[in-house]
Amino acid sequence: MTKRSPFRYFKTSPQVIRLAVMMYVRFPLSLRNVEDLLHERGIDISHESVRFWWNRFGPMFASEIRRNRVIRLRAFSNWQWQLDEVFVKINGETHYLWRAVDHEGEVLESYVTKRRDRKAALKFLRKTMKLFGPPHVVVTDKLRSYGAAMKVIGNTDRQETGRWLNNRAENSHLPFRRRERAMLRFRKMRSLQKFVAVHASVHNHFNKERHLYSRDNFKHNRTAALSEWRQLCSA
Repeated sequence: MTKRSPFRYFKTSPQVIRLAVMMYVRFPLSLRNVEDLLHERGIDISHESVRFWWNRFGPMFASEIRRNRVIRLRAFSNWQWQLDEVFVKINGETHYLWRAVDHEGEVLESYVTKRRDRKAALKFLRKTMKLFGPPHVVVTDKLRSYGAAMKVIGNTDRQETGRWLNNRAENSHLPFRRRERAMLRFRKMRSLQKFVAVHASVHNHFNKERHLYSRDNFKHNRTAALSEWRQLCSA
């Protein structure tokens, strides 16, 4: 059976939709910024179209990127996770954004909760392990919720804690913080969960760590990532 294109009922070309979604999610731009930048390219759309496209296609693109990464990462049995959580304000109320980062600094999973207790940590760990499998080492800070959750799962011997051990996880929050400021924070917990999931996948896809490569290799990797993005959700 032939797979139907998700763009089949849209008058706008898939190339424009992918470009608009990439600009909005990848860069700290508002909906109207994306509208203006596309207008510079001769593409006349409304910012509400960008909002609709990102809500409709953003999770699809992120799901396809994540699926490809899961297939790759499951081949590594001896790898390390780093877990951390940050405070996020939603309508003046404090929430917690849990994030799991792999040994290469790419975000594996993001999860938003109202509490920072054992139940929240356990649900976050089980969700991540269900998708990526069990890690060899789990690096956390000294939050007791992690230790309590590890006892339930049976991974206490795999947990490592230290003052500077999870710096990679703490630094992974920076792209999200820049995006949060550009969006003037979030209004709903559900919209935050949706956005961080899409943002993490898109950031992983285009984050080529240019300081680790020569200029030629970086340009090659960037071109390959952009080419793969243009093929997402193609029939």
